[in-house]
Amino acid sequence: MRLGFPRPSLSTFSPILFHANPGRPNTCSSKCLIQPKPQTPLFLRPPTHSVTLSELRKWQNWAKTLASSVGSNFIDADNSPDTILLHRELNWLIEDALENPKPLLTQLGTDCNDEGMVMNLRAELGDLYELWKRRIEERRPFQYVVGCEHWRDLVLSVEEGVLIPRPETELIVDLVTDLVKGDHGELREGLWADLGTGSGALAIGIGRVLGTCGRVIATDLSPVAVAVAAYNVQRYNLQNKIEIKLGSWFEPLKDVKGQLVGLVSNPPYIPSDHISGLQAEVAKHEPRLALDGGADGMDDLLHLCHGATSMLKPGGFFAFETNGEKQCKSLVHYMQNESKGSFCDVSIVSDFAGKQRFVTGFKARPFVNNLHTSCISS
Repeated sequence: MRLGFPRPSLSTFSPILFHANPGRPNTCSSKCLIQPKPQTPLFLRPPTHSVTLSELRKWQNWAKTLASSVGSNFIDADNSPDTILLHRELNWLIEDALENPKPLLTQLGTDCNDEGMVMNLRAELGDLYELWKRRIEERRPFQYVVGCEHWRDLVLSVEEGVLIPRPETELIVDLVTDLVKGDHGELREGLWADLGTGSGALAIGIGRVLGTCGRVIATDLSPVAVAVAAYNVQRYNLQNKIEIKLGSWFEPLKDVKGQLVGLVSNPPYIPSDHISGLQAEVAKHEPRLALDGGADGMDDLLHLCHGATSMLKPGGFFAFETNGEKQCKSLVHYMQNESKGSFCDVSIVSDFAGKQRFVTGFKARPFVNNLHTSCISS
């Protein structure tokens, strides 16, 4: 995989993971669930299918022609990938499908006379035709096509029903890293929670930062998301550090109320009326429950803010992702007025593009009786 150039996240829409509805309590540890079986990412499947070089080249030429027919239609419609990016996606698909992609990709791109040469694939050639056709004609996200997304230094399994993690969300892991390696090293030892974990991206990222210390509970309402997150946790051998629980927001955490040293979440924050205007790959294929934050996009953010007051230990850290400056300021205003005295050192943190994206802070200790706000850029 990733032979020619790094594979970036392909969506230009802001990051959100799969999340639960706070009005639907349902709790169970992943250990007691009959979970749906996650799909295996293409690059991890056994190479049990064979084709000739001639057959694969015929498919590649067909796929290139289909991608070229798009031109700038997608990007003009909703800022989705153009032909150039679709051709890159096609190369990535071939990389994931071939048993030995590096030498065979070279042969595909040259006038090789050995057209009868046999190549081993991780999917049937007919399936590759169908996968690429759906990518172009149905605007199915490329990450669902190959069954994975590259996020930080991880390769995470994703599939329909679990929203694709975005690169902006990586900054939450950076914030936690700076925190536990800096003046708040004591937070490395305690219990963290990732609410609405989706693919498990944040939980896995934070679990690796904690090293041999601390542990993480990750929750999600979706059985599909819980199964995918558990699969990703096991792939990175973190099942003894990260526990995945099925349930809505704080519902699975009742037995650890007031014990969390850290709480992170990337909740649904898109206003309901804005969903239809998103990229087709997002609006038509990714779970609406992971996107829709209510009329102003603030429903779940306010629920998280309210719950953090009782779930965090004094001095515990929180980081919530938002849709941008307006939501950041609204959330800080809510803390100042509706949760006055509950939090301290509240900050608005900008994402990699300089857009105000995250609200962070700490649960106030008994001697802290007022809220301090500041705005910092990353």
